[in-house]
Amino acid sequence: MPETRPPMPDTDQKAGHAAAPAVSTKYRRVMLKISGEALMGDQGFGLHPPTVERIAREVKSVHDLGVEICMVIGGGNIFRGLQGSAQGMERTTADYMGMLATVMNALAMQSALESMGVYTRVISAIPMDQVCEPYIRRRAVRHLEKKRVVIFAAGTGNPYFTTDTAATLRANEMHCEAIFKGTKVDGVYDKDPKKHADARRYDTISYDEVLAQHLGVMDASAIALARENDVPIIVFSLDEPGGFRGILAGRGTYTKVLG
Repeated sequence: MPETRPPMPDTDQKAGHAAAPAVSTKYRRVMLKISGEALMGDQGFGLHPPTVERIAREVKSVHDLGVEICMVIGGGNIFRGLQGSAQGMERTTADYMGMLATVMNALAMQSALESMGVYTRVISAIPMDQVCEPYIRRRAVRHLEKKRVVIFAAGTGNPYFTTDTAATLRANEMHCEAIFKGTKVDGVYDKDPKKHADARRYDTISYDEVLAQHLGVMDASAIALARENDVPIIVFSLDEPGGFRGILAGRGTYTKVLG
């Protein structure tokens, strides 16, 4: 299978990833979902390499605990299918363009992680063998068992589905114990905390309440899929240094969405 960079040896567990974790965590395998906009930093478009590197360090810090990590990254920093459709582009074409944007973001994150010594595989729902692997569930599971970070790209491979739904789908297929949704706020609020000083953050909230109140944690399809399979969604701030690792270790501020 062609690689995006010279292949690394299969002795990754002997190359510094087998050390006993210094911090215990209740999770063995998790899904991290972040938006494409999270990669553009203060820019209005595209990739901001220092921001990509910062997020990669957050992922590495959790990986160093021994946690198996899947990732799904949106493509809104490059192209968003719904916006293209709203401007007159045919919806299916616009969605496929958005899927290609997620592949670009996944490759950028892979490059950042591997520069830090974290073995990473990008797996695309749309076959493109020259740049990444096609999605084969058992192969993806094997990568996780070998302590590689797995980044799922190109959504579900189908138009009309968001990357939120793709993240929930892959989390179920990989038997992840939780979905971590990294955002710009430290949880789910009853209203926008940037506009309302009296906004109240929930410590926990049910799937049904999220849907009934239209809280925008994830799209309705993703929430329904998580509810049907009883996969908790943990919403936290990706901008807080060490936040991802802290929550895995039982600290930090977040909202848990569950049954």
